[in-house]
Amino acid sequence: MSKQQDVFDHVRRSFIQTLYDKKLPVLIFPFIVGIITLVISLFLTPMFKSTAIVFPAATSTVSFSEQRNAKASSMDFGEEDQAEQLVQILKSSRIRNIIVDRFDLMNHYEIDADDENKYYKLGKAWENHIQFARTRYGSIQIDVWDSDRELAAVIANKIVDLIDTVKNDMVHERTIPAFEINKRKRDMLEKEKNELTAQLDSLSSKGVVPTEGRANLFQAYNDAKSPADKAFFKEQIDVNLQYGSTYDGLVMLRDERIVKLTKFEDAYEQAESDANTLFNHKFVVEPAVVADKKDKPKKAIIIILSYIGALVFIIFLILIRDRLAELKQVSLALKKSESLDGNA
Repeated sequence: MSKQQDVFDHVRRSFIQTLYDKKLPVLIFPFIVGIITLVISLFLTPMFKSTAIVFPAATSTVSFSEQRNAKASSMDFGEEDQAEQLVQILKSSRIRNIIVDRFDLMNHYEIDADDENKYYKLGKAWENHIQFARTRYGSIQIDVWDSDRELAAVIANKIVDLIDTVKNDMVHERTIPAFEINKRKRDMLEKEKNELTAQLDSLSSKGVVPTEGRANLFQAYNDAKSPADKAFFKEQIDVNLQYGSTYDGLVMLRDERIVKLTKFEDAYEQAESDANTLFNHKFVVEPAVVADKKDKPKKAIIIILSYIGALVFIIFLILIRDRLAELKQVSLALKKSESLDGNA
């Protein structure tokens, strides 16, 4: 155990002694690197950060059902699932393409339109300048960095505005076809009802009456005094005997269509609302404002990290160099020893 401690103490003293012997390079090299880093940082473009915070809404529809879920209120904040969906929408190409076109970010990020890798470079620039993340409170944070402090705030707020536009477009891609199907079904039922009503009116004009009225015709025929009255009621009875069953069938079909239309009304109104209403899908907690100071680069951190890196590098380089020198001396000593043994 004491031998191991002696070896450790020897290595430590050797390490300290080596650093002491090379104290000038150890002190000067990191200092020079720090000065160079400071000069370079003066030429770095300052980036300003604007942040907007939004909460997803719990629902994107107005329910016409009596069994409406109380948690689906349009006043409720969304939960984890809605937050994840909102992040995916924010990261989608739909929003990115609109922002790139609206603010001409290809030119702003100095990407050549003729570059064969322009879309790859644009994607990297987008990731470096615009980021979306969930907070621990369930909200979504939208961060935008730009050399133009006002543009950073404008882009962040425009992205917030696009949440409703893009999500409504996505929703309408499904709800509009569904509404059109519901509308065709409703129009078909309405048309069938009107056609049945028209046929019933036609039969009524001929004297056909509902079932309850036919018994009265026979009673009226029996109570008629004059031949003319008896002839009239006889004609009416004959017409009802001929078309009565048809009339009853048409009444039954018309009533079925009316019941179907009544039951279908809620589904139709729901589909119409979903297809034609522009919903608000988020709560804006904090809109983006123009930054009053730059967010990066942080010169002090860059200089400190460069100084520490240079210090570690020079120490490592000195130790490697001394170790190689030791190995070279050992190698020369062994060769000299072998040479003497050979001569002997």
